[in-house]
Amino acid sequence: MELTRLIVKGGVISPGELRDIVNMGLEQGLKDFSFGSRQDIIFPEVVSPELLKSFKDFEVVSPEDSKKQNIISSYVSSNIMPSTSWLTGDKYLYVLEQFRETPILKVNITDPKQHLVPVFTGNLNFIASEHEDYWYLYVRLPEWNQTLAYPVLIYSWDMARVTSAIEKLLVEEPETIETIFELVNDAEETNNITIDNPLEIPFQPFPYYEGMHRTGNDKYWLGLYWRNNLYSLDFLKAMCDLCLTCEIGKISITPWKSFIVKDIPKNSKLQWEKLLGKFGINVRHSMLELNWHLPVADEEALKLKKYLVTNFDQNDISTYGLTFGITNYIKTTNYFTSIVVEKNPRPSELSEYKIRDTYNLLYAKNFDTNEQEYIVHVQDVDMVELPGLLMELSRMYFDQLGNEKEETVLPESKPEIEEYDVYQCSECFTIYDPEYGDPNQEIEAKTPFENLENDFVCSLCEAPKSAFQKKVFTRV
Repeated sequence: MELTRLIVKGGVISPGELRDIVNMGLEQGLKDFSFGSRQDIIFPEVVSPELLKSFKDFEVVSPEDSKKQNIISSYVSSNIMPSTSWLTGDKYLYVLEQFRETPILKVNITDPKQHLVPVFTGNLNFIASEHEDYWYLYVRLPEWNQTLAYPVLIYSWDMARVTSAIEKLLVEEPETIETIFELVNDAEETNNITIDNPLEIPFQPFPYYEGMHRTGNDKYWLGLYWRNNLYSLDFLKAMCDLCLTCEIGKISITPWKSFIVKDIPKNSKLQWEKLLGKFGINVRHSMLELNWHLPVADEEALKLKKYLVTNFDQNDISTYGLTFGITNYIKTTNYFTSIVVEKNPRPSELSEYKIRDTYNLLYAKNFDTNEQEYIVHVQDVDMVELPGLLMELSRMYFDQLGNEKEETVLPESKPEIEEYDVYQCSECFTIYDPEYGDPNQEIEAKTPFENLENDFVCSLCEAPKSAFQKKVFTRV
């Protein structure tokens, strides 16, 4: 079921903006709303035209308009979870600011070292590299059945333009990553650099993200989760007011339909605990409950989750590090949970008869969602069989835990290795690759460095030709 969505770019919203949205909802008689898997705000009921009009300062996507997609980002994990050294919270905000228009493709902007936000669920997946301000790009267009690596690293300030250029290519229905690369290069002048190392994503169990946690700078972050994914507007309004009092600048929505507040001052901790107590907010849900992903406003899926969690609890089953998803349709995009409970559609020829629902169970290879490969465990089983089978998968997970490679190396980024010479600016580390030339300075591809004019300068910092040093790289 499609619902009205409010775009929250990158899952980042200020307390003032959220309070305005909450006030508009309260004025129109709403009591709560939900968060979506793409870090947007979802109204879990039919929204009146009057309410839609009141959101004139915000971008709202109606159920009839499925073309616009919210950008998701791992900003929510910055400064509180493992991260790439150069990828700060401010850097995310600068990058997100480049996206002036809401994309029609699903765009993910993530740090490969965190494990809270899915890396490969987008059509365009920008993943931070070890080179400051450069990103891997993995592409899976809507009609593609696999994710392919873009052949170069993308500069931070080119990401929005590359996204726009690829969206314009959709009418041509490109079938290969090489075609996309060539057409984007023809359309845009970009500051790409060559990939010198394949993307590696360290395996990590799913993190615990609920409750109050201390950071190293005498501040706290708070993760909040609701069982039914319906967030009280009265509570959210009071929470936004407290954020403003504490001079907290951002609130972060997670893809798990929860949210995180960072930079809570130590001397305000008691105020936050008082707020939670006043509204009866529980921040100690069982770990069995937190690691589930369900469709919004799906009572049947919520009921099934409660049934499964109750069985886990009664049998003292640990699911730490695992994630579960429930879906009532066969997805054409990537899953992003360790284990998927897939409800089978009822045969159309039997629609007049009452028959029992059946389910399939799938699990990610090595139980690592970044592997992008799902294995069918069982098919066409009844609901009563699910708890035992899920417990069986949980035991399989813990049996193999630690046996998987420490690093997940994506196969698309490991072609045959070929050594070749490039020239790197010693001032800003920009690469001149003779294979591609320098379109910014009208230098054609295949132009050797030795053949460049003596007045050649770095396209980024304008350092002279003498500042470039020869480096041996590998062709990826």
